[in-house]
Amino acid sequence: MNILEKIISRKKEEIAERKALYPQKLLEKSLFFDGKVVSMKKYVTDPEKTGIITEFKRKSPSKGLINGTASVEQTTIGYMQAGASALSILTDKDFFGGSEADLGLARKFNFCPILRKDFIVDEYQIIESRSIGADCILLIAAALPPKRLKELAVFAKSLGLEVLLEVHDGEELAQSLNEHVDLVGINNRNLKTFEVDIQTSLDLVKAIPDTFTKISESGLSDPAKLVQLKQAGFDGFLIGENFMKTIRPHQAAYNFMQQYRKLLAASKEQASL
Repeated sequence: MNILEKIISRKKEEIAERKALYPQKLLEKSLFFDGKVVSMKKYVTDPEKTGIITEFKRKSPSKGLINGTASVEQTTIGYMQAGASALSILTDKDFFGGSEADLGLARKFNFCPILRKDFIVDEYQIIESRSIGADCILLIAAALPPKRLKELAVFAKSLGLEVLLEVHDGEELAQSLNEHVDLVGINNRNLKTFEVDIQTSLDLVKAIPDTFTKISESGLSDPAKLVQLKQAGFDGFLIGENFMKTIRPHQAAYNFMQQYRKLLAASKEQASL
């Protein structure tokens, strides 16, 4: 059993536990449940913003503890002040050290699109996502058969949520892409080896129809690489570990975005000559 299979197996147990503790009717009474959704697609493609989705992530199965002391409030507010387009909040507890409460806190202090980063396999989790203030959910092609993924995307759209589809290769993209998806994320991390290579994004960007917002994910630690990916056709970038591994993630994000803006402006100026 690989790590993804372990996570999904545990996730199904967790869903059963949460259904007993927090019935659907209770979730639907949340203040956020009928609230207005902030469009991640719109914010990521806004030319006045960086297109960067900054992530709050305490740990990961491949790296272990990344940051055990960062404050959700300080970090997420700082991310948005630094120029982020949106937030991604890890809510998986067992493998990533997150919680639904982390997303709720981020929602309380920020008016911006928030992605619930988790392993969604059940409609209950989508209802839960709406109830805690998420605007967008993640559906991972490697974790779901294409038919099931489409069913969950349709359900998410029925609740007003946007959908980010995450794929790792061309086969997943071809099998899982459907009209109910809003954003397509190319994860540069190989799930089998955990090696990261942005060539994965560069190889797949042209295979994504332009009707979808294109996101490159994982291993993005060099602003110059973002310029390369932007020129290749990506609209946005999901970055977490690169910022979270520092003492002050929001300051690291600010420095990174300032450098990215300068490099991007210089590349545009060069192209116009």
